[in-house]
This record gives sequence, C-alpha cells and structure tokens, in this order.
Amino acid sequence: MPQVILISQIPLPYSNIGSWTTMYHNYLSNDHSIDLIICEKPKDFYQQVKYNTVENNYIIKFQKRFLKNKYIGYLKALEKVLEKEEKVIIQIVDNFGIVKPLIDFLDRKKKRDKCYLQFFYHGFPPYYENFSGRWFFEAIDEMVLLTNDSYKAYKEYYTVLPTKFSVLHNGIDTSKFYKITLEEKENLKKQLEITNKKVFLWCSQDRPKKGLDLILEVWKRVKQQKRDSILLVVGTNRDIKIDGVSFLGRIPNNDLPKYYQIADCYLFPTLCHEGFGMSLIEALHCGCYCIASANGGVPEVLQYGKLGKLIEKPNFIEEWVSAIQLFLEGKETHSTLISENLYSMQNWNKGMNTIIENAKKNFS
Repeated sequence: MPQVILISQIPLPYSNIGSWTTMYHNYLSNDHSIDLIICEKPKDFYQQVKYNTVENNYIIKFQKRFLKNKYIGYLKALEKVLEKEEKVIIQIVDNFGIVKPLIDFLDRKKKRDKCYLQFFYHGFPPYYENFSGRWFFEAIDEMVLLTNDSYKAYKEYYTVLPTKFSVLHNGIDTSKFYKITLEEKENLKKQLEITNKKVFLWCSQDRPKKGLDLILEVWKRVKQQKRDSILLVVGTNRDIKIDGVSFLGRIPNNDLPKYYQIADCYLFPTLCHEGFGMSLIEALHCGCYCIASANGGVPEVLQYGKLGKLIEKPNFIEEWVSAIQLFLEGKETHSTLISENLYSMQNWNKGMNTIIENAKKNFS
C-alpha cells in the first residue's frame, strides 16, 4: 500500500492562524490518511502520524549555499523514506519552488515512477505563464484546486494542460461558526454595547487587496443617509476616526465567532482573485447576509448569487453604496439559510480521503 507523505514548509502543528494549516490540523486530529509529515521540528507532534524532521545544521546550511538549493533538508528527509518505501504519494501545499528540485532529485534517484505527486493550490488564477509553465504540469501528477471556476481559468489560459485535476472546497469548523437565536444575538450585542443598530462586519488582514480603504469610503457615503448602523473592523486598528466605524484590532481566533454572530451583514470587498474566502464561509454559517466582490472563487462560494449579493464591479464605490442601501431598506432577499455541511470541515476531511484513495488507485 502506498505511503502518503505531506511535505510542509511550515512546522505542523502550526501555532499561528492559517487557512490550510487549520484544515490540516482538524484533518490530522481525526480520521486521516496521512502516514508521514516532512517539516522542520514543531513544538508539538500529532500522535497519529510519523515525522521525518528537516535538519538545519551547519552541513545542510553549507549545502544550501553551495548547491543553491534551499530544499536540501527536505529532500534528505524524503530520501530516508524512499529507501524504505516502494511507492509513495507526496502532497505539497502552495510551494511551487520545491517542485523542480524535487523532480530532479527523484529522477537522479530513479524513483520518479514510484511517486505520485499531488500539488494543492489555494490561490485562484494560473501561477505560471502559458508556455513557460508547461514543465510544471508535466512534472506533477495531480493539481488540487479550491473551486471549479479556478480549474476553468486554468483550462482557458493554458494551451496545453498535461496533468489531472481535482477540486476540494475549503472547510470550517461548524461547531464554532454557527447561527444563534435572535435573543442570543441581542444579548451579545448588549455585551458589546451595541444596541438598536444594524451591524456590518469587515474581517481580514489590512492589505490593499482586501479592500478596507474602499469600504471606508463607501461607509462615509452610507452614513450621510443612515445613522442606525455601525461597521466593525476586525483585523486592524487604524488611528483614525470615522463616524459609525469601530476598529477592534486583532481578535483571538476563538473569539471571532461572536463577531460574525452579532453581525447582520458581512462585507467581503476583495480586490484580487480570491482563491476561496474562509471568512466569507464563516460569516455565511453564522447567518450573515453577505455582500462580496465577484472576484476569483467568490461567485462559486456564494453559488453565483444564491447565497449573497455579488458586486460585479467591485472597484466602483457606487456599486457597494447601492448594495448596502438596498440591504438597509430591506429590499435584498438572498437566503441566509445554508446546509450545516456546506463548506464544513467534515466534508473537507471526507474529500481529502477520497482524493488520496483515488491517487492510490494509480498504483494498483
């Protein structure tokens, strides 16, 4: 039976917040199919999986510089596995840089035909240029994307696309992110000293592509007409004052659900081709009405408008002002009722196991 190896640039478990590391944490803490992790030594270890930790001693550092290959430690850790295992499935997450050194290494060791390489990409648009990227798709055996729309973007962009594809939607912990009753919602609002107001929420890292500056300009126009609403900004703490805006700074991950749960409307003004949008599905499960940019994988996540309002021209302030005003006037009718299993961690775990089982069939 082929062994399944995850090569991770990040030590796992990962102590900080990260979308794919959070999903792998849930997966590796439950019924999973990963046999071994290759990574730098973490603070703690998963008990149900083996490790080959990456060394970073003086010799490895010298070899990195001399050979101009920063992945030497990972390849040496993999070599120990290949000496024992006849067939392996190798998973890589978002690390495009390791693929060429890995393929060269496997070719030198005459092990390429014994390895099935799965590459998980959490972005949306094609990473490589059309013709210059063909080697990458010839090198890997399978690419796993977050949405079907991302696959369509790849299929339309590349003249030749010589590899297999799969899709695995992101998943969240629905035992933490869920809709509460109106009474519970009002009690939470009182605890946060927010009463008799429509609550809007923006939650992300404060980077230009996340659209906070745009939303703040939108809000100034909205507040000129509506005084019974407030915008909560989670993830940054700007030293500015805007009427009706409350900057809450960084919130511990375990405290995030209550802010989604008190919110009436979640704003997702991404100005980039978002791979999926974890905060968007967290908001959906907490019962928020969602207004989001129609960029990247977002339309598929919102089922092309069935689960929220899609802004087709997200760089136009007027589009956001209009959508928010319609919501405040009660003229938007998109459903906020979704299946508990939609985009859940449980579904992600099942999907991962299915992808691994299908990969094993290539060795039968």
